Amino acid sequence: MQLTVRDVAKLFAVSEKTVYRWLTQQSLPCYRVNGQYRFNRTELLEWAMANRINNVSAELFREPQSENTRLWGLCEAVKAGGIHYRISGSDKTSALQSVVDIIQLPSEVDRKFLLDVLLAREEIASTGIGDGIAIPHVRNPIVLHVPQPMISLCFLEKPVDFKAIDGKPVYCLFTIISPTVRVHLHLLSQLSFVLQDSLLRNAIKNQDTRENIFAHLTRLEKELDSIRLASANHQEQR
Repeated sequence: MQLTVRDVAKLFAVSEKTVYRWLTQQSLPCYRVNGQYRFNRTELLEWAMANRINNVSAELFREPQSENTRLWGLCEAVKAGGIHYRISGSDKTSALQSVVDIIQLPSEVDRKFLLDVLLAREEIASTGIGDGIAIPHVRNPIVLHVPQPMISLCFLEKPVDFKAIDGKPVYCLFTIISPTVRVHLHLLSQLSFVLQDSLLRNAIKNQDTRENIFAHLTRLEKELDSIRLASANHQEQR
């Protein structure tokens, strides 16, 4: 669904005037269709994460219902992708090359093509969301033909310039690979939630053990499930 300026204003609980200001001052991602601005839900979520926009309507996190695809949990996806330490790289390209090399992908996935589409996404706008964290992903997840989603958490041996929004070098990459756009949006929304937690961010900053990081992710995933259940119950009672 392509959203309008009015839709975006509602999702972020701001005026349409503020949306137009974001377009000119904060690089709000958009398209021009017949002279009108249109917006992509996934790109809006990424932009909100990068710009620390907190007053976001829950509607932005709702996944399209047209796809009958199982929505994997965050912990499940990270277990599939793995947590990796001391990943080499002297710049964005070589760091992403190292990440692509280490991810356990099906043999039919073309790793060179994966690297190319990751870099193509970075050309549009950096996936660095600040505080040394980036979330590399492909623009169109369906082209990869992977059977299950995965998130690979990689700690770089040396921080590299990712052109992040805050100008800080990146040392931690959450690389998302998913079979559908719906699953991608679901995982991205979960990451958006858990990365607001100070305990998890400290664990990431200190490059904590796999066990401790998974403990934080498990705790936060349960908290997120509780919030969603409470929200669903509230909707039923209205």
